[in-house]
Order: sequence, then C-alpha cells, then structure tokens
Amino acid sequence: MITTKTPVLIRMHDQDNVAVVGNDGGLPAGTEVAPGLTLREGVPQSHKVALVDLAAGDVVRRYNVVIGYAKEALPAGSWVNENRLRLPDAPSLADLPMATAPKPDWAPLAGYTFEGFRNPDGSVGTRNILAISTTVQCVSGVVDFAVKRIKETLLPRYPNVDDVVGIEHTYGCGVAIDAPGAEVPIRTLRHISQNPNFGGEVMVVSLGCEKLQPERLMPPGSIPLTVGTSAAAQPKDNESPWGVLDVVCLQDQQHVGFASMIEHILRQAEQHLKRLNVRQRETVPASELVVGMQCGGSDAFSGITANPVLGFASDLLVRAGATVMFSEVTEVRDGIAQLTARAATPAVAQALINEMDWYDQYLARGGADRSANTTPGNKRGGLSNIVEKAMGSISKSGSAPISGVLSPGARLNGQRGLVYAATPASDFICGTLQLAAGMNVHIFTTGRGTPYGLAACPVIKVATRSDLARRWHDLMDVNAGEIADGKQTIESMGWAMFELLLDVASGRRRTWAEQWQLHNSLALFNPAPVT
Repeated sequence: MITTKTPVLIRMHDQDNVAVVGNDGGLPAGTEVAPGLTLREGVPQSHKVALVDLAAGDVVRRYNVVIGYAKEALPAGSWVNENRLRLPDAPSLADLPMATAPKPDWAPLAGYTFEGFRNPDGSVGTRNILAISTTVQCVSGVVDFAVKRIKETLLPRYPNVDDVVGIEHTYGCGVAIDAPGAEVPIRTLRHISQNPNFGGEVMVVSLGCEKLQPERLMPPGSIPLTVGTSAAAQPKDNESPWGVLDVVCLQDQQHVGFASMIEHILRQAEQHLKRLNVRQRETVPASELVVGMQCGGSDAFSGITANPVLGFASDLLVRAGATVMFSEVTEVRDGIAQLTARAATPAVAQALINEMDWYDQYLARGGADRSANTTPGNKRGGLSNIVEKAMGSISKSGSAPISGVLSPGARLNGQRGLVYAATPASDFICGTLQLAAGMNVHIFTTGRGTPYGLAACPVIKVATRSDLARRWHDLMDVNAGEIADGKQTIESMGWAMFELLLDVASGRRRTWAEQWQLHNSLALFNPAPVT
C-alpha cells in the first residue's frame, strides 16, 4: 500500500498530459510531484493532475486517448476532475477499422486442467447446483420458502450437491410479451436454466395464469428431459420425450393449501437432487472454463491495476483454449475502433458495430446517452467521464482477437476464445446475462468496493487498491493494488489470477462471496414495454 507522502504519479502513456495520484489519501497543495511541478491544490488518490499548462478548450489526454476538453485554463499542477472537462462526442460507427489488427503470435498453453462436472450437453460446471426456475415473479415467495425447506431437510442427504437456488425475477406478467425486445428477457431466463453449473436438470415453478407460460419459456427441444409431473406435462403417445418439462403449477387443482404446494416442489426437487448427487468432479482441460469478466464500483485504478491483470489472465485463458467474455456496451462504446480492429473477421467487427448501434438507439428512445453511465462513486474515484472509464474497462479484454459477439440473452454455441457479450453496464444485469451466456466462473473488479456476488456461480472479487483490500480484507479475494505499490507486476499477478481461476473452478478454493453466501438478485434486461 502506498502510505508514504513521497509523491507517486502514474502516467499511462508518454503522450498523456495528465497523470493519476497514486498515494493513499492523496497529496496536499504545495507538494512537488516532479521537478518543477508543484500541486496548486490538494488532489485525492486516483485523481488526475495536469502535467502541463492547459488552455480552455485544450485536449486532455490519458491512455493516449482524448478523454475530454478543458472547460477552463488549467495550469500545470491543477486537479483535473469531471467539473473541469467537457465530454467528447461519441465516436462514429462508420469507417471503422475492420479486423485490421495483427494477430498475436502465441504458443498454445497446454496441460492446464481443473476438476469440473461434465454435463450431457458437453459443457462443464464448476459447481453442482439445483436451480428452480420460475415463469413469473408471483411465485417467488413460494419458491424462496421451498428453497429454504429443501436446504434444511433434503440437501444434507445429497452431499455431492453444492446448493439449491431459485431463479427468481420480476418478469413473466404485466408485460408486452410479444413486443419487439421481449425476446431478450425470455431467452435470458431460458438460457440461465441451462447454465453449466446446473447439470442439465431443469425444474420450473409456474403460477398458471401468467403470460410467460412454461412451454414458451422452455419450448419443445430446448432441454433433453423426460421428467413430467402432470398430465399436461406428459408426452402424448406419438410424441418424443425430448423437451418434456418438469413443471409445478401452483394453480393446479391438486394443490389444496400452501403446504400442498411446498410438498409438491420438494417432491420434485428430490428427483433432481438424486440425479445431481451421482455426479462427481473429474479432471477436465482448462479449455472448458467459461469466464465472465466485469467491473463495478470502478475508479481510476481499475485501468491501472485490476483490469490489466484480468487482461493478462484473459490472454492466458485464450491460449489455453478457454472462453472469456467481456461486456458492458456503454463501457466499450468509446473504444469501438479498438475493438473492430481486433475482431477476428470483418463479420465479427460488423456484429460489434451492430450491437453498439442497437444500444445507441435504445438509449436515445429513453432520452439518454452513454454519459449517463458514470456514477458519483466513479467520479469520486477519479473517473471524470465515460471515455476515461471505457479505456480502463476495455483493458480487461487483453490483446486476443475477438472471436465472437453475443446479443443480450444469447447463449454461447460452441464459441471459444475472447467473446464480446453485449450487455448493459449495470452490474446485476450484466452478471445475469453472462450467466445466461453460459459462464461458469465470474471475475469482478472494484475500486470503490461492492459486496456483489452470484448464487449460481463463484465470483472472484479483485480490489484495485491496497487500501480497499485492507479495509475489506474478508470480501476481496485478490489485491491488485500491489501492482501500484510496486510489489507485483501485471504479468506475475496475471499468472496468479490464472492459477486462482483453476483452483476456484475445481472447488479447491471458495471465494469470500461463497463463504458468506452473499449474492445479488438476478436482474433481467427487458427493453420491451411494461403494460
């Protein structure tokens, strides 16, 4: 941790005209931060200092990118913050470089493995969890009660099952279910039910009168199950059992009272628990990892320490044949030229442009733009605007070619390598959509601090600063602040992150979020109207 008042300035590129204060607690006015450069005012940690005199209207450059224009004269040594910068216009989506970046000349990483659960569809889980899906928010209270009862009375009998979770949400009725955009939340719920950590066991609790009927959530052919629980769910004589769904409908005539509903859910849950309990971990190649990367509560250190570490680890994962997803449309929008250049093919580059354009139109319909992204906490952490935030966010993706693009709610379909999963930047919505895409391990970086977690997937939390890692010592799994402290390099910590991923995926290491059983509710992205 940088605790001395020996001035520490962090400059990302030799063309930058600002640098970030690295000292814990910041630096006071009058501090000589470099020969001939004295702070004209106090500057907090992770905030920017003007390295040269800037006139009103001058370009302010960080990461060798224009992050804004000075609103006023800023003499060298001034504090450069959000109130003193004008946001640049969003870059055009026309005339972008299309798959022009040279491809890295990497040797494959062979021989790395983890202990995972193989699934019938070929995917691999890092946890063995029974998920109970729901068609509508109305049943959430009943499912929550049932899950608690299952954990108390049934789960101890099945030691190979890690947990039972309810896939609860605020969708399913009171919505324009046939409107454009309604396919996003529906396919998200469908694909979450098929997450590798759920072992191919799909169980649904329905109310009965909702718009999102079970057969619409899980149409025939979407799951290879043969379990049915009611006459309506059983296959007819001339039907294939493929796609038959295990549904508990609360409005069925057989249910007389609340206890009857709970007993039915427990009875069906036990059938799934029996099958899940037979599963054992086995050695699988690291290529079976599907890692979702995300940042939240970001600060200016995110792009200096934690996110570059993830970028290095991402490249190692790609070399090992694994799948890595990065996301958050508004947090890559200003770097779109970087992304289209790194696309593996022109078709991938065009898919990136299409997702950016769709989201631009989505924000415009709501009377907003990408500038709505940055939070008060981001700004207190030194991120002046979305351009600066985006440059740090993109560093999570490393330098591998982008091999594929997923629309919101879509599922990986055999893609490997670095994949861009288009999602909103909301922590909760992004995590929900990455679960739907098929991730089996999540990495989350934070500079301001957040207790974020997911019940369906282990979440590794990475602190960008040593001060946060010290104060939140039993919430942060990794302290990337050691890079700024000079104790680690991005390379050394990137390798350690790669090894940690294998340990967490194998169940050899539990994250703090798992130990405390901290998890956020799932949050669906629903761009369609609510009626």
